[in-house]
Amino acid sequence: MEKQNLDWSNLGFNYRKTEKRYVSNFIDGKWDDGILTEDTNVVLNESAGVLQYAQTCFEGLKAYTTQDGQIAIFRPDLNAQRMEDSAKRLHMQPFPKDRFIDAIVETVKANASYVPPYGSGATLYIRPSLFGSGPVIGIKPSEEYQFRVFTTPVGPYFKGGAKPLTLCVSDYDRAAPYGTGHIKAGLNYAMSLHALRTAQQNGFDENMYLDAATRTKVEETGGANFIFITKDNKVVTPKSESILPSITRRSLMVVAEKYLGLEVEEREVLFEEVKDFAECGLCGTAAVISPVGKIDDHGKEIYFPSGMSEMGPISKKLLETLTGIQMGVLPAPEGWIKNITIGGA
Repeated sequence: MEKQNLDWSNLGFNYRKTEKRYVSNFIDGKWDDGILTEDTNVVLNESAGVLQYAQTCFEGLKAYTTQDGQIAIFRPDLNAQRMEDSAKRLHMQPFPKDRFIDAIVETVKANASYVPPYGSGATLYIRPSLFGSGPVIGIKPSEEYQFRVFTTPVGPYFKGGAKPLTLCVSDYDRAAPYGTGHIKAGLNYAMSLHALRTAQQNGFDENMYLDAATRTKVEETGGANFIFITKDNKVVTPKSESILPSITRRSLMVVAEKYLGLEVEEREVLFEEVKDFAECGLCGTAAVISPVGKIDDHGKEIYFPSGMSEMGPISKKLLETLTGIQMGVLPAPEGWIKNITIGGA
C-alpha cells in the first residue's frame, strides 16, 4: 500500500480531509447498514435535535503504525463503551458497540494510506460522533440519529516536545454534581470555550476546574484529566462522579502499577494538597501526557519541583512506556491493541 505524499514529520494538529468516512442513520426504530462515503458534508433539517437541544456526543482515538509495520488502534472497546454511556445519558439511541468497532476498522482501512509511517511522530486521528438528526421543537429527544466516523492525519500535539503548561484556577464551573461531566458530550466542551479563551487571554494555557459544590477539590481541565506524582513517587488521580473517565488516564494508572511498579491511588484530591506534589500532568488522547509547571490561584503561584523547562521524570517514564505499548515496542496487556489487516497482508 502506497502512502500519501505528505510531509509526515511536519503535520500540525489540524483537520485534513481523507478519502472516506463512515455514516449510519437510525430511522424508523433501527440502524441502517451504514456506508463509506466521500461526502464530507452533513445535511440536516433546520430543527434537528443536535441544533436545537445539543443532543450530541463524540469520541477520539488514534491509529498508529507500529514498529513491525502493522496498523493498530488502542483500546477501542473502551471508546465504544463510553459512547454508549454518553448516548444513554443524553437519551440518544446508542450505536451498537460491536458495530462501533467494526466502523472504526472499516474507516481506517479505507484511509490506510493516511496512517503515518512509524517513527514520524504522527498518527491518524479518528473522530466518531453521534447526534440527533430528526426534527424537534418541543423539548424532547430526537427520534432519528446519525453516527459518523471520520479520520485525519495529525502531527504531535506539541511540536518540539511537551513544554510544561501554566494553568489558572478557573472562576467557572466545568460540571455540576449529577450533571454530564462524566460523559463526552459536546455541550461540556461548548461551555468550556469561553473559560478557555479567558484563561488564554490572561496568559495561561488552560484552566484547573474545582468541584462545583465546594470548590475545594480538583476535578479536571476543559479536555483532560489530571495526574499528580507525590514526592515519594506515588501516582495520584482525582476521583469524582463529574470527571470524564479518560481512557488515557486509566491506561496510565495500569502502566504505573504493572510496568513501573509504582503505587497508584484514585481518590478525592483537595486543592490545598496540590502545592505538595512533585509533578503534575494532563492526560488525553492528543498528547498522552501534557506536563504542568505552574498553577496560578488568583495571583498565588504554585510551582512544581519538576520545573518549567521539561517533563518530570516519572511523567516521562509513564509517557515513554504507554507510547511504547501503543507503538509495539513494548508488550501490551491483553486486549489493549487491535491490529488492522490491510488487503489480506
